[in-house]
Amino acid sequence: MEKLKIVIVGPVGAGKTSFIRSISEVEVVDTDRRATDETATRKHNTTVAMDYGKLTLKSGKVLYLHGAPGQARFDFMWEILIRGVHGYILLVDAHRPQDFHSARQILNFVKERIQAPMIIGITHTDCEDAWEVDDVCLALGLLEEEDRPPIVVVNAISSSSVAKCLVTLLEHLLKVAAAVS
Repeated sequence: MEKLKIVIVGPVGAGKTSFIRSISEVEVVDTDRRATDETATRKHNTTVAMDYGKLTLKSGKVLYLHGAPGQARFDFMWEILIRGVHGYILLVDAHRPQDFHSARQILNFVKERIQAPMIIGITHTDCEDAWEVDDVCLALGLLEEEDRPPIVVVNAISSSSVAKCLVTLLEHLLKVAAAVS
């Protein structure tokens, strides 16, 4: 049985905890606590260490899903969670342009420390003031289309949408592995 460690990163409120909760076959272990900083203006609770879920695929592969906290003050957890990762997903909320800088910082943080396949999941695209996917990519500093990782529009509370996102990541993992071989 092959085990794959997948980490979900992104700014506060991008949907990381919801993403894992919507697909995990086990009860999600979370470290949600009452928000005590500016995060409290957006949501009551926030992740302070990690979320953890598990998904077994028909092939027998097991995905261990780890959700990282979105606040930079918990970046020590980002460092811990990305160790030994097989791939990761950066979730970005399309209707919160004020968070794009934070998403870019998280992306740069991870890229500076590891070389692992990744995709971008764009959430909240159904909101009235959501940015277009290409504009979000530009805000993340992904200027050249050919240099962009796969990008998926994902509804973090829909298990079928999350499953499609994970399939995209797994396909990308296989493509990267084949290119290295």
